[in-house]
Amino acid sequence: MSDRPVEVADRGGWWLARGRPHPALRPFLRSYDGYWETAAVPTRMRTLPTRTTVVIINLGPPLYLAVPDPGVRDRAYASFVAGMHDGHGMYVSPGGQRGIQLDVTPLGAYTLLGVPMARLANAAADLADLLGGTARTLVERLADAPSWAARFDILDAFLLRRLDAGPVPDREVARAWRLLDGGPGVTVAGLAADVGWSRKHLTHRFREQVGLPPKTMARVLRFRRAVEMLAGGAGFAEAAAACGYYDQAHLNREFRALSGCTPTELIGGQLEQQRVSTLAEPA
Repeated sequence: MSDRPVEVADRGGWWLARGRPHPALRPFLRSYDGYWETAAVPTRMRTLPTRTTVVIINLGPPLYLAVPDPGVRDRAYASFVAGMHDGHGMYVSPGGQRGIQLDVTPLGAYTLLGVPMARLANAAADLADLLGGTARTLVERLADAPSWAARFDILDAFLLRRLDAGPVPDREVARAWRLLDGGPGVTVAGLAADVGWSRKHLTHRFREQVGLPPKTMARVLRFRRAVEMLAGGAGFAEAAAACGYYDQAHLNREFRALSGCTPTELIGGQLEQQRVSTLAEPA
């Protein structure tokens, strides 16, 4: 029986079980979030651009996911990976969800999944399509585990093996990601000069390993910073200035483009109904 510490919290209608990954995995993902709903209440949730790749290991009924790419048909998923995206989508659940969510850094996903992340940009894929039979075996073992601590132990062992065998990101791409994620005001030209690559080569390699081109990724990161500031109580003008928007009107346009709604509508929905997933926000 595992003695791993697990925090369990009642979130009103659903429960959250949170555990920390193995220390070697923590640079690549922040936590293991187990969740289960106590009632089969249908849910419709908006998906937003994030700074992470989201992995859902589904131990309950399938859910219906619409990705930002209009060329990709909406479909039902069991366990899946949602790559980096620069638009909003939607998922619909019949309720009674139960599973584990992993929020993985883009470069962590490149190593742990072992596939070019450009393949998953503005898209999702069944976990079994990416990992084959090992994914199905993992889901079965997690479903049969006697506790959340035991499930997180299984995930540790599985991901540590993936970490040892997966591709290593270019140092230049890793540095470019750190600079972009560190704050506003970084240009693609500045990144290219810093890492010693041409803009074209940096854009190609960055997109391959992160999922989105650096200019697009900078736009998403700016949006996420603004969302966090506004959710924390900052004013629109303050958030616009701090996050690198020209003015409040620019912030409003970007929110509509990336989230499909105004900042007031988005933040109001977030405060009304907090959810385990950073992939999904209330519609």
